[in-house]
Amino acid sequence: MTRPANDDATPSGTATGRTTLAQVAKRAGVSASTASLAFSGSGPVSDETRERVLAAARELDYGGPDPRARSLRTGRSGIIAVVMEERIRDGFTDPMAIAMLDGIADEIGAAGYSMLLLTDSPDREAGGLRDAPMDAAILFGCSTDLDPAVAVLGQRHVPLVGVETTPRDGMRLVNSDDRDTVAESARLLSELGHTRVGIITLPLDRARTRGPLTADRLTASDAYTGLERLAGARAVFPDAPAMVASGSLIDEGMLAARRLLDQHPDITAIMAQSDLLAIGAIQAAEERGLSVPGDLSVVGFDGARVDGLTTRTLTTVVQPIAEKGRAAARLALGALADASDGELRDELFTSILRVGDTTAPPRAS
Repeated sequence: MTRPANDDATPSGTATGRTTLAQVAKRAGVSASTASLAFSGSGPVSDETRERVLAAARELDYGGPDPRARSLRTGRSGIIAVVMEERIRDGFTDPMAIAMLDGIADEIGAAGYSMLLLTDSPDREAGGLRDAPMDAAILFGCSTDLDPAVAVLGQRHVPLVGVETTPRDGMRLVNSDDRDTVAESARLLSELGHTRVGIITLPLDRARTRGPLTADRLTASDAYTGLERLAGARAVFPDAPAMVASGSLIDEGMLAARRLLDQHPDITAIMAQSDLLAIGAIQAAEERGLSVPGDLSVVGFDGARVDGLTTRTLTTVVQPIAEKGRAAARLALGALADASDGELRDELFTSILRVGDTTAPPRAS
């Protein structure tokens, strides 16, 4: 088969074999700048012209402008990084992490940006944070210690948004009223008559060390989320024993609940800092023949929908996690649009207590 004589009519019309925007423009009978506007959808191009350009692109098997060329032209990568402390496989077992990512992706995708997932685990070098292309970064699930990631990205002058963390210079924040709503759930238990309550916390250090929460461990911790939720519980039950989990996982909730029940067999309720930890606590109780809530009340945090894992309606604090993700993305996009400080405001979300069927008055001794 012979090829057409006009090289511009085929994808092989360049030395690399890649069709160019100029070839598409020539086929469509428009200027290269008009063809570019037709692809971006950002300029005054009529529907008829845009369709003619897109038809020419289909004929020439042209997939769109080379993103590397756009990066060179604009000085931006078109990428917003999302930095997670936990391993990716652990993050994707947590429905709250997935909902957060969905919210972020909705906003940045609509703005024409791509999302890059990075981890900041303590057993890895920071090469990804140092070298990965990004225009801004959103840090979440990293609240045991954000300082290493902030230091690396700060050197790169990358705009930062932190989700559930303490204020830092140059970082915009998206937080929620965890302390207040956990205190509300603790008051619910108190009003039901519970006086002996145990707590299962999220990780409190970068090493994700399991075990009883001692005074020394509490003093040494900078884990914003875990400490806020712990403070809410201990505002009502100041002497409540706490067991630290190594992650928001059902298995971790089971391990922590077993240890709590072994060391404090008189407790009548457990407050877990995530719904997955709470489900693990329920399973640990049931494996010992304890009924929930007859023998042990259990309270969670998140409001996650975990299909197939339990038929119960968990008493829990429901947080607007997807909305928090969208808010974090809007702050990152606003920073890239050079919005003023007055337009870029930190956001504080309100959660609600949902009373389910896992809490009841303690059984009489």
